[in-house]
Parts: sequence; structure tokens; C-alpha cells
Amino acid sequence: MSLAPVIEKVLGNELPVAVDAYDGSHVGDRDAETHLVIKSPDALQRIVTSPGELGMARAYVAGELDIEGSIWDLLALRDRMPDMKLGSDVFGDILRELGGVRHLRRLAPPPEEVVLHGRRHSKARDAKAISHHYDVSNAFYRIVLGPSLTYSCAVFRDPSETLEQAQANKYELICRKLGLQPGMRLLDVGCGWGGMILHAAQHHGVEAVGVTISRRQAELAEKRIAEAGLSSKVSVRLQDYRDVTDGPFDAVSSIGMFEHVGEGRLAEYFAHLRELVGDRGRLLNHGISRPYGQGTRLPRRSFVNRYVFPDGELHEVGKVVSHVQAAGFEVRHVEDLREHYAITLHRWVDNLEANWSDAVAEVGEGRARVWRLYMAASSINFEAGRTQIHQVLGAVDDDTGDAGMPLRPTFQ
Repeated sequence: MSLAPVIEKVLGNELPVAVDAYDGSHVGDRDAETHLVIKSPDALQRIVTSPGELGMARAYVAGELDIEGSIWDLLALRDRMPDMKLGSDVFGDILRELGGVRHLRRLAPPPEEVVLHGRRHSKARDAKAISHHYDVSNAFYRIVLGPSLTYSCAVFRDPSETLEQAQANKYELICRKLGLQPGMRLLDVGCGWGGMILHAAQHHGVEAVGVTISRRQAELAEKRIAEAGLSSKVSVRLQDYRDVTDGPFDAVSSIGMFEHVGEGRLAEYFAHLRELVGDRGRLLNHGISRPYGQGTRLPRRSFVNRYVFPDGELHEVGKVVSHVQAAGFEVRHVEDLREHYAITLHRWVDNLEANWSDAVAEVGEGRARVWRLYMAASSINFEAGRTQIHQVLGAVDDDTGDAGMPLRPTFQ
């Protein structure tokens, strides 16, 4: 049996890429710039025994499915399989190719896959989730993110700007929204490798505290602070945000960690941040969002949940606004930056692909494949509006009702 008719059943004709199979069959233009290669029957075993997105992801991470050429061309096939499900007739064809049900084998998942245990969004389980994603390799993240080591959406004044400049734009935008002034005290929740606290101290003269539960992030952030000569003004703690008690702060920023706060913890999260903010203080919450009507949790058997952000949850911005206000903040500004994140992710993919051998040497081919696939697919989702990202600015009034906000704020 040839795999070519099966591939055509699934993907149709006139493909934007070519498909080559281990049995020598072929679909599409042999001269196409991009080829999807089915390298082994094990790829079919995974697709049949773990139907949908997860089986295909496992095959790619394990190297049994491969991409020769542009991952962007390959992802153009997504609209031909929007739910990543195969029909019963296709399953039957694949089973016959594998020799029937008796020859099915449930292969062990690639080692990059994780399933967490314990109470969801407990401190212990959150620490495991964060370690899985962030305690990979600081050198790997430097390859992907560039010199800024900023793992969140950049802000581009135009698409030709460098990634480094666009990340500085983002930090400056947040500093202006927070109204930072010399001598103020800033808390950055989920501070990563210290980009926000370094920028705020260097350009706005604040005293800054960053907290993270990633040991590797904390270690490198401390080194970067020392190299910048800011150890007297900036500090990093290996600490869960729930354990921060030394307020009040004039401002709190949370940039790219909100995706790790579960829906059941939203009220607690914002209430605790409110406890840490003094009168006329401000909160800037920057997080990836779901469009209205979609579920909050990442599907349990999704590629992103198993390989990228275990326990990740994305919240609809209206719900976020309501929680911010319920905690005692007045929401003063909301901004969607999704087009900017599409560009940011594209630049990260470019960095990874341009330095592929170094990245593989640092973390292994399987993990490099995970990051390549998730960042490229995420870029397309932001571009298409299937995923959003919002900055929500909350302010606290003093006893007279004054929040310290200008009449016509100009943040850009």
C-alpha cells in the first residue's frame, strides 16, 4: 500500500508543500521549497494511538516527522486540518499500512513531554510547571530571545525595528503607564531575567524588586544587575508572588507571568497585588488572552499543555478587567498588542533557526523542535486573532479620590 492516497485524503491536492514518505511515495511538487517528511512508521503509530494534535506533535518532537524548509509553509496546512482530527476511513487506511490492530504499539512519549501531578496551581505544582519551561538553559534563551533576554511581547513602532529596540519600547511603555519617577518602589512579578527592573532603574531611577520561581532566571538576573552596577537599587528574589509581604510599592508590573495564574486563583492574585500597592499606586498586568467565548484552560492533551506551558490558562480580557476592579483597582487603560506579538514570535523563530546547531547543542534536538513549533504556531495564531494579549492598567485612588492620573495620558 502507498501512503500517497492517504495523505491526499487528509490534506487534499495542490499542497503548498511536498510530502515525502518512508515508503518512497510522494505527494505535491517535488521541487517545492518545503517538504514534510514522514520518516518512520512510528509516526503513524503515534498518530493512531494518540489521535489529534498530541500524536502529531509527539511524532515531530521525536523526529519521526520532519520539516525540510520553512515551518511557515508547513503551518499553512493548518486550515486544511483545523481540529487536527482524522476521519475513520483514514484511520482504517493507516491501520492497514501498519499491519492491523495486532501490530499497534503505544510508544513512550518523547522525554520533553510532561504531565504534572498534585493540586493544580498549588505553589509546589506551579514551581514544577515554571521549572519545566524556564529552567531549560539560559544560553538557549539568549539564542532565541537575543541580548535583551526578554520573554514577552515587544512593541514595534514599525516592523523594521530591531527586536532589541522593540523590547526597550515595551519596557518604556510600561514604565510610562505606571508613571514611574525617581525614588519610587517597583515590584515586578515574574521578573524573568530582570529586563523590566533593569530598565526601570536605569531610565526612571526607581528602586526595584523582582520575584521569580525559576532558579536559573534568578541566578542570571542577579549577575546582570551586578554587571550594570545596580545592586544597591535592584534586587531579585527566588520567591513566589504569594509570599511577597513587604509592601507598599508605588507600582507593580506583571509581564508575561499571568498565563500561569489559574482561573481559580484570579481573585487571590489581584487581591494580593492590591495589598502590596499603596495609595495612588498602579498595577500593569500584561498577559496573553483568549477571545470571548473560548475556554480558559489549555486542553489537557494539547501540544502546548504537554510540552510548553503545563497548566497554562488564558483569560478573556473582560474577566480580567472585572477581577482587577473587584480587587480595588480602577481600570484606567486597556491595550491589545496581538499584532506586536506575532512579529515578536516571528523574530524569535528567526533567531532559533539561524542558530539551530548551537540551540540543539545546548538543549537537544527534541526541545529545540518544541520551541520552533510552538513559537511559529503562536505567531500565526496572534496574527489571525485566535490569540490576544492585553495590557490592563489599574490605579488606586487616595482618600480624596485622586489616582494621580493625567487628564490626557500619552503613553506612546
